[in-house]
Amino acid sequence: MGLSGDWPAITAALAADTAARLPLHILHGGQPRLAGSVARWHLAALGRWPTALQVDPAAGVTLHLPAAARSAFFAEANAALHAEGLIVAWRDETYPVLALDGDGALLATVERAASRFWGTTTFGAHCNGYVAGADGRPAQLWVARRAYDKPTDPGLLDNLVGGGVPHGQTPAEAVVREGWEEAGLTPAQMAGLQPGRRLRVARDIAEGFQLEEVHVFDLALPPDLLPANQDGEVHSLTLMPVAEALARAAAGEMTVDAALATLDFALRHGLLPADEMATLQARTAPLWLGMATVHR
Repeated sequence: MGLSGDWPAITAALAADTAARLPLHILHGGQPRLAGSVARWHLAALGRWPTALQVDPAAGVTLHLPAAARSAFFAEANAALHAEGLIVAWRDETYPVLALDGDGALLATVERAASRFWGTTTFGAHCNGYVAGADGRPAQLWVARRAYDKPTDPGLLDNLVGGGVPHGQTPAEAVVREGWEEAGLTPAQMAGLQPGRRLRVARDIAEGFQLEEVHVFDLALPPDLLPANQDGEVHSLTLMPVAEALARAAAGEMTVDAALATLDFALRHGLLPADEMATLQARTAPLWLGMATVHR
């Protein structure tokens, strides 16, 4: 199979129709700060809050509220939009709304499920759990299959650990928390966590727009350790030869985020033939933001 058909996650991570969305600004410190984006076809629904939102079909949407009132407004608006089906699912998790220009200032907080509606930036943390061979190089990867009743990407393959980073947690804290929930790993068992890279996903999805910074981590595990899911969100966990895990990720059997985290692992550890490495390094160059950070 040629490389042109490999790793559909790379294309998916950049699949955005920029003409379909308009900027979301929040007036902060007397200046409009870019905070996200909204779909053009949602403008009419946002017109019901004229005292809070300035809706301009050409320039976008601007929230005109003091900092102390913003999160309460989002809570009210999101509940109404959710009741109408414009915000799908509901997670009861709080995510930050950060300025996308300049200093990344915290502008408000929102329900996690609403972040895709407003196109605000979110953070993910994924961990490649692997077993090394006799030469010290990764030989096997633990791969999860998502539960078939998951609201997003049911039944697809995933990393051993992966999840969102809520407001108030760092990526490393989130991945350690998820390590117990998804794989039964204690903080002591995750003490060897090593940072990989950060990557940016900006794509249209059914829920709206995913603008996410994914922090990738690696964790070497002993060969006799058997991870066990604790929260019911994982159908099964399988220890695969690295080549099989990479082939499945390249074929599109993994979620987009997990496939990219797996590819980052492969590129950093030199697990692909040299010609593929060079091609994939070039294809993924627009995604990488630098090294994953322990702190946000």
